[in-house]
Amino acid sequence: MISKTMSRLAGNNSAIRAMFEEGNRLAALYGRENVYDFSLGNPNFPAPDAVKDAATDILETVDPMSLHGYMSNAGYDFVRKAIADNLNGRFGTDFSEKNIIMTVGAAGGLNVILKTVLDPGDEVLTFAPYFLEYGNYVSNFGGVLKAVAPNTETFQPNLDAFREMLSPSVKAVIINTPNNPTGVVYSDATLRALGDIMREKESEYGHEIYLISDEPYRELAYEGVEVPYVTKYYDNTFIGYSWSKSLSLPGERIGYVVIPSEMADFNTTFEAASIANRVLGFVNAPSLQQRIVARCLDSKTDLSGYDDNRRTLYNGLTERGFECVFPQGAFYLWMKTPVDDKEFVQAAKEYNILVVPGSSFACPGYVRIAYCVAKSTIVNSMEGFGRLAEKYGLKKV
Repeated sequence: MISKTMSRLAGNNSAIRAMFEEGNRLAALYGRENVYDFSLGNPNFPAPDAVKDAATDILETVDPMSLHGYMSNAGYDFVRKAIADNLNGRFGTDFSEKNIIMTVGAAGGLNVILKTVLDPGDEVLTFAPYFLEYGNYVSNFGGVLKAVAPNTETFQPNLDAFREMLSPSVKAVIINTPNNPTGVVYSDATLRALGDIMREKESEYGHEIYLISDEPYRELAYEGVEVPYVTKYYDNTFIGYSWSKSLSLPGERIGYVVIPSEMADFNTTFEAASIANRVLGFVNAPSLQQRIVARCLDSKTDLSGYDDNRRTLYNGLTERGFECVFPQGAFYLWMKTPVDDKEFVQAAKEYNILVVPGSSFACPGYVRIAYCVAKSTIVNSMEGFGRLAEKYGLKKV
């Protein structure tokens, strides 16, 4: 018999993935163009040409024995240095290759971080609504994830509730900005206050509380919105980054972790994280992908398509009477439901509209709508959303 933990997970698969599979089923019945699948954050825009050019050149010019061989568990020194230099130029930081560990995406990076800092029974706080896989990642290492209740006015972190939930058992705090599922970017004021609270509690409890910033959507911010760099606000901060969204490479699983030199017991922490990369079974991040991203650090996915989708979806829904958070970043729209969110999700399926219930993000009463889709999907879905609005008595604006 398999482990009880994995048996439980197998019987309770992610609502996001389940909805994605439902989309495939409906597409087979009605045709893909007649199914409006907003379930999965899978970029619909291609990687920049620089990615293909870099891959082709690397495969043709780099010695294959070197290209496909092992390297340090932390990754190639020259790749890590290129990333550090790029971050320093953009954010005024002072990193070197000794602050960067290449990882198998941001998810791999979060597991490396949590493996490094958690002992069984340690608590980790995060802010609802949040990406529910955080709970699985924390439990992988015997930790206990607890969610801070949301601030439903702004969806900035609820810092009053956060302060009340901090205790000597809390070892780490996970934040995600730009946020999945709300699209909110955590402000300078929020991060300053968060850092102040955590420093106060570190001093009171006599041990480190680590801040883990999950940043796969960092490059997806609109209208000049600044995404503050979190290591500037709190010394004991880990950054987990991925190119899945910024370069439209979700299947390539390539990212990195930043461990600033200001972190307590930095040398031991960095060495432990490098070893965690190995003992978790990753060994090292994919060698080809490391070399590719090192050549594409100044390349970005064109945000104009996402921005157009963002406005089209928000305007279409609010005009039909739905209440939505206007997203500052990422590629998700967070919409309040006129009835129970799970009931609404089932009703939407009657019109071949697939969205994810807010209860899957520990925040019932809302749905997440991923707009990283073809614009035609948004436009053609509006008839169904209009009928849902009529069903629940919403008034057009």
